[in-house]
Order: sequence, then structure tokens, then C-alpha cells
Amino acid sequence: MILSASISPNNIADGIDLDQFAPLLNQVSLAARVFFAGSVCELTGFDGADGMGHLHVLKAGRCSIRLKGREVALVDQPSVLFFPRPCQHALVPTDPEGVALVCASFDLGATTHSPLADALPDFLVLPLDKASSLASTLDLFFTEAFSDHCGRQAALDRLAEYFLIQLLRHIRESGTLRMGLFAALADARLANAVAAMHDHPGRSWSLEELADVAGMSRSRFANNFRETVGTTPHDYLTDWRLSIVQSQLKKGKSLKAIAGTVGYQSPAALTRVFTSRLGLSPSAWFAQMRAAVHERE
Repeated sequence: MILSASISPNNIADGIDLDQFAPLLNQVSLAARVFFAGSVCELTGFDGADGMGHLHVLKAGRCSIRLKGREVALVDQPSVLFFPRPCQHALVPTDPEGVALVCASFDLGATTHSPLADALPDFLVLPLDKASSLASTLDLFFTEAFSDHCGRQAALDRLAEYFLIQLLRHIRESGTLRMGLFAALADARLANAVAAMHDHPGRSWSLEELADVAGMSRSRFANNFRETVGTTPHDYLTDWRLSIVQSQLKKGKSLKAIAGTVGYQSPAALTRVFTSRLGLSPSAWFAQMRAAVHERE
């Protein structure tokens, strides 16, 4: 749907894309890379220092999940093990013959203060028999992972990205998350306000304008948003803007080119907010991110 060039709070809701994930996935750089497919017979650890999330698909066998040395779950059937944020964790096979795994690292667009990643739990275990909508993609995933076809790595990486989208869709549709972004998207009124911020991050949104888009009073909107999302509308908008900034920096865009598109009058203004929120200047953050990429390579 094409929005009018003249946008007001009263007509923004009419132009919102019904695909709630569209702006989330269009404005940030979703990327995944499969780095292992095979059998594991001993403890395998992931320190989270690379700033990436992790996805492990257990095809066969049993294993326990440890977070910082403490067992938090025992997985005894084929399952998806989803760690949406950088997280120190380990997988410990409990079968003598080991486990069959496909492992991928991924980036949901921002290493810090990502509204999408922050809306998810520290980890999620999803038995495959509870997620029939993922079955066809997993069949392709496993076929590629445990074969030696030409273009295997490229195919696996793209399947992993598609699988991530399907997994996020499954989580959204399951309605199991009672707080955060997914809970807000399940509330028609709050979803309108969230979609408006996602679609127009450069707009100088006031609380009154967002409440109007949601069709609620100012105070009721502010209270409902904080109770549902866990943060204020202003803080959510800031985090959303900074996740876009991180994605754009990874693409090589300059702060001057980025600042106006996310609502800041100058690169200096953006730098102040970025540094306050992330603890690093944009240039220092970019250098750290590049160093982590080189280390992975």
C-alpha cells in the first residue's frame, strides 16, 4: 500500500503494512551462517563473544543445555534450540553415540538493544513435533546439511535465514510471549503504534501522536505500552532507531547519511544518543564489530 506524501497520526494506521515483520526485516540486516553439520560426542561450548545469536537444530540424540556451567534443560527429542542474543552456552551430548546437529550463527540486525532479539527469551527449546509449519524447510535443511552438493554452504545459509523467519513467525503466532514486542503485536491497538514507529523511524513522534495512532488516551497508551512491552514508547523508539543505525553502519553507510533517516538532526546528535545507549561511539562500535567478524573468519 502506498502512503500519501502528507502523513498525519490520523491516517498512518490506514497505511500500515499488514505484514508486521516487514519493516523489522526490511530496515535491519538479517543474516545467518551455518558453521557445523554433523555428529558431536563431547561438550561443545559457545562463548557469545562474537556478538551473534545461535540456532542449533538437534536431528537425533539427546543433550543437555548449560548456561554458564549450569544445566538449564535436557533435550531428549529432535528440537530447535534457539538463542536469540549473544549468550555463553554449551551443549552436552548424553548419548554415547553423540548427537546429530546443524548449527548456525545469526544476526538479527543489531548486536545491542535489538527490539526483535530483546523481545525473545534467553533461549527457547522447540520440539520439532510441536512445529509442523517448519517441517518442509527442515527437510530441505537436513538434506543440504548432510550432503555434499555444489553450492551447499550458500544454500544452507539462505535456508537458515528463511528458517529464522519461519521460526519468528511460529513464535508470533503461538502467542506464548506475554511481554515484549510480540505481545504488543498481538494487541491490535498497540500494534498500530509499534508499526508506525517501525515504518517511520525518522518521524519526531510525540506520546500524544502515538496514542492517537493506537486510538487510546495518552495516559492509557503510556501505561499499556510499558506494561506490555516492558519499556516506554520513547525508549522503544530509540532502541529501534539504533538497531537501524547498527545495520546501516554494517553496510558502510556514513553517520551523515544515516542520522536524518532515523530522526536525528546531525551526526553529532546521533553519536551522543548512540554512545549513551551502547557505551561506545559509533566508530568504536564499528571497529569492535569488524574485529569480531575478522576473528570469526
